[in-house]
Amino acid sequence: MRRPLIAGNWKMHKTVAEASAYLEDLIAEDLPTSVDVVCCPTFVSLPAAAMVVTGSQIGLGAQNVHWDTSGAFTAELAAPMLTEIGVQWVIVGHSERRTFFGETDETALDRARAGQAAGLEVIYCVGETLAERDAGETFAVLERQTATLGALDPGHLVLAYEPVWAIGTGRTATPAQAQEAHAFLRVRMASIFDGAAADGMRILYGGSLKPSNADELLPLADVDGGLIGGASLDVGSFSAIIRAAADCAAGDES
Repeated sequence: MRRPLIAGNWKMHKTVAEASAYLEDLIAEDLPTSVDVVCCPTFVSLPAAAMVVTGSQIGLGAQNVHWDTSGAFTAELAAPMLTEIGVQWVIVGHSERRTFFGETDETALDRARAGQAAGLEVIYCVGETLAERDAGETFAVLERQTATLGALDPGHLVLAYEPVWAIGTGRTATPAQAQEAHAFLRVRMASIFDGAAADGMRILYGGSLKPSNADELLPLADVDGGLIGGASLDVGSFSAIIRAAADCAAGDES
C-alpha cells in the first residue's frame, strides 16, 4: 500500500517571518502520522523553515534546483546547497516553470537527476494544457513528458499530475479524468521501469485540490496524495487535506 503524500507548493508567497509562523502553527495541529507532509516555501525562507521543522514530521522541499553543482548560473541554486541546509525534497518541471521560464523535458530531467544525485526526493510534474486536452492529446503529452524518466531512480521519484488548465483557475479535473490520467501514468511507469516500481510509486494530483474536493479525489485508486498550491497557504485548509488523506488511508486498510 502506498503511503499518502501531501506536498504544499507555496510558490512566491510568504515572507520569512510568515513562513516560520505558518510552520509553527502547522506543527501545532498535531497532524496524523499516516501521511507524509512536505512544505515547499520560497528559497529565501528555506533556512528559517529548516530550523522550525527540524524534529517534526514536516518535510522540507525546494521549488526548483539547478542541474550543475556550481558555476556561472545567476539566481540558481545547486542541490548540495539545498541539502546542506536541511532540504529533503524538490519540485521539478512545474508547469509554471515550463510556461514562464523556458523549462523543457530535457532540462527538467537534468534537474531531477542532479537532485537525486544529492539525495533529494524528486516530485516530477507533468500535465497537459487546455488546448492539448481539448485536442485529445492528453496521453500523448504525458507520454512525451515521461519519455526520459528511465534515467532516474524510481525509488526516489514521485510523479505529480497537474492538468495545467486546472491550476489556479478554480477548475478541477473530475474524479474520472484524474483517475484516467493517473492510471495511464502508472501503466507508463511500468513500461519504463517495471511493475513493482510502478506499483510502489506515488502519483499526486496537482490541479486545484482543496478541502471541498479532497474527499472525491484522494480515494481514487491511483491518486496517492496531492501537490497543493493555493490551499496550502492556509494552515486550516492544508491540515484538512492532510486529514482527508489520512482518512482515505485508514479506509483502505479496513
